[in-house]
Amino acid sequence: MPAPVIGLTGGIATGKSTASNYFKKLGITIVDADTIARQVVAPNSFGLEKIKAHFGSQIVLDNGELNRAELRKLIFSNESEKLWLNNLLHPVIRQEILEQLNAANGPYVILDAPLLFENNLDKLCEKTLLVDIPEELQIMRGSERDGVNKQQIKQIIAAQMPRSIKLKKADYVIDNALSLDNTYAQVMAIHQKLSNK
Repeated sequence: MPAPVIGLTGGIATGKSTASNYFKKLGITIVDADTIARQVVAPNSFGLEKIKAHFGSQIVLDNGELNRAELRKLIFSNESEKLWLNNLLHPVIRQEILEQLNAANGPYVILDAPLLFENNLDKLCEKTLLVDIPEELQIMRGSERDGVNKQQIKQIIAAQMPRSIKLKKADYVIDNALSLDNTYAQVMAIHQKLSNK
């Protein structure tokens, strides 16, 4: 029987990757939705070939990789192009996620997805886990980490599901506003709960 799936999510700069790395150190398989999303548009992939056929060769860089900045420009203000891209990539990404989840062993497997709730990936999960910090801290950490202005971080936060709704939807919440030791202790407590089922 496949391992139970635990969805791990968190907004920008909440420390989701930190929590994910702690679970990995505990020997838990991580299925990373972002990594899969990059793989399906890797050079010479089915996804990238379809994108090139649709948008033209300027969408591919000289090294054969997807020109993400160009693609963002093309879909940012064009809802129908954005929809076309989502209809192409979401089923491919979902299929790969399912295959990796089904292949995982252990007491449980983590599906690490920043847009877990937004993309309805929580439907694949037995339980969900939100890494959370107050929004002011999120804005501060995000602008420091990514070297972008606070306004851009605010826009990214505004485009995601509101924190209040995510807090209601999550089965477990890791408060990452304190020390890394504190975060690790919370991960350990959840790990023990999930392992002792």
